[in-house]
Amino acid sequence: MTSENATGAREALIALRAEVGKAVVGNDAAVTGLILALLCRGHVLLEGVPGVAKTLLVRALAAALDLETTRVQFTPDLMPGDVTGSIVYDAHSGEFSFREGPVFTNLLLADEINRTPPKTQSSLLEAMEERQVSLDGKTRPLPDPFIVIATQNPVEYEGTYPLPEAQLDRFLLKLTMPAPSREDEIGILWRHAQGFDPRNLAAAGLKAVAGATELAAAREAVSKVTIGPEVIGYVVDLCRATRSLPSVRIGVSPRGATALLAVTRAWAWLAGRDYATPDDVKALARPALRHRLDVRPEAELEGVTADGVLDRVLASVPVPR
Repeated sequence: MTSENATGAREALIALRAEVGKAVVGNDAAVTGLILALLCRGHVLLEGVPGVAKTLLVRALAAALDLETTRVQFTPDLMPGDVTGSIVYDAHSGEFSFREGPVFTNLLLADEINRTPPKTQSSLLEAMEERQVSLDGKTRPLPDPFIVIATQNPVEYEGTYPLPEAQLDRFLLKLTMPAPSREDEIGILWRHAQGFDPRNLAAAGLKAVAGATELAAAREAVSKVTIGPEVIGYVVDLCRATRSLPSVRIGVSPRGATALLAVTRAWAWLAGRDYATPDDVKALARPALRHRLDVRPEAELEGVTADGVLDRVLASVPVPR
């Protein structure tokens, strides 16, 4: 791959960020996180209270990508076959055939994933980890690229099913979407006053500015980002530090360490560098690790949070120079 291809891919992904901004005001960190996930072939858990544009953000990203996208509204009565597909009988041919489910796409929006029971949640595990679906003795590969972007409400617990640790660990990033600032909220209302319709993104001027070709070139460039031994050691030290804290029941696993390393490389490349630094690690530690920590219940009662634990670890682990 030539440097021109890599530069073109970077410019396309930066343009992708601007294109999403035509529909979503603020939340630049969440937009960047989604782009990093695309670069790393990783999945994203998007958390925020209702009304902060979680679904709109993913729909805008889908509109700005020349990729196939599908949305599934997760409900208590959703069955595994509604996600992965099922074997159906064709009365005309007299044979059974496989009907693909919505998981056979490039970008799957799993809306309110914690509203469906564990049996249906687990139907995504193989797809997220192995990028395939096994049914009726056959394994069917998913398209490439394939990522899951799942949304959930962090404050409503009635009628929800918390994701198990094994599934949380398969999300590359957990991004939070807070309420907008006053200036951003004024911008949102101003757009609506000017006729913006979130249900018609084409009218807002959104168009595809990147696709599979750009992603492939970008991923190849990311794989060539230099990682020094001091950066690898810093990642390991951060993750190991989470396993020895008395307020944490389960610390970050080696899978979490590899995830942090992957997004660090992608972040460095997106910033225009061919090498990663400890500051890159610090910038991505919270979104890459917060959902992999299991804080003890008694510590939670005292106000300890996963982000608070990571702040403590980042402050205590020496940064290599």
